[in-house]
Amino acid sequence: MELFDLTGKVAIITGSSRGIGRAIAEAFAQAGARVVISSRKQLACEDVAASINASHGEERAIALAASISDKAALQALVLQTRRRLGRVDVLVCNAASNPYYGPMAGISDEQFRKIFDNNVLANHWLITMVAPEMIARGDGAIIIISSIGGLIGSDVIGAYNMSKAADFQLVRNLAIEFGPHNVRVNAIAPGVIRTDFARALWEDPAAEAELRRVTPLGRIGEPQEVAGAAVFLASKAGAYVTGQGIVVDGGTTIKGGL
Repeated sequence: MELFDLTGKVAIITGSSRGIGRAIAEAFAQAGARVVISSRKQLACEDVAASINASHGEERAIALAASISDKAALQALVLQTRRRLGRVDVLVCNAASNPYYGPMAGISDEQFRKIFDNNVLANHWLITMVAPEMIARGDGAIIIISSIGGLIGSDVIGAYNMSKAADFQLVRNLAIEFGPHNVRVNAIAPGVIRTDFARALWEDPAAEAELRRVTPLGRIGEPQEVAGAAVFLASKAGAYVTGQGIVVDGGTTIKGGL
């Protein structure tokens, strides 16, 4: 469908060697985009790129490892993307980290800083690196993968939730700044998705049963279901959407779950 066609677009997706990031990369490639697979480990990135190229043709995906905690590595990621694929049309900031579980009173300064550096500052860095060419071209789409954690409180992942709430505000501010240049900035807020990040929840039968109970759709989400929202926001279908946080959680937040 033309509304969701990404033919000719180049997209960088961080944290795309597995989980939600990989699903987004695969969906973008299926929609016609060329995608940059990026995570910390080059071999893992190459495996995903090879799989996508096997399905969609050579050079539809390239592998460029980069740690989101390393500003120079992110700059190299952007520069190499331009060198090999010519441009950056879409940026998906998906990679994030959470090194601490427990009450806020127990978190160390180092852990607190790591959460905000990786989940907020790194997004700011990458956006600052790609936005100028999008603004000059008068077209671009930036997507931050936030979380429903940014909409609720928690006695276990409080700092992580605060970082995800900050991502919502980053999106709102940048949407105002970039809107006059037709560069759209949005967030996606997944609920519990069947990824390694949430493995402890969906591998525990009792925990999964409780998740099903508090979710109106009665099940855990799949990575591909987040990818669908990303394709919408990156394509013509989402051309009049900016500054928004699209919740993809099976209805959990409206029922007051988690």
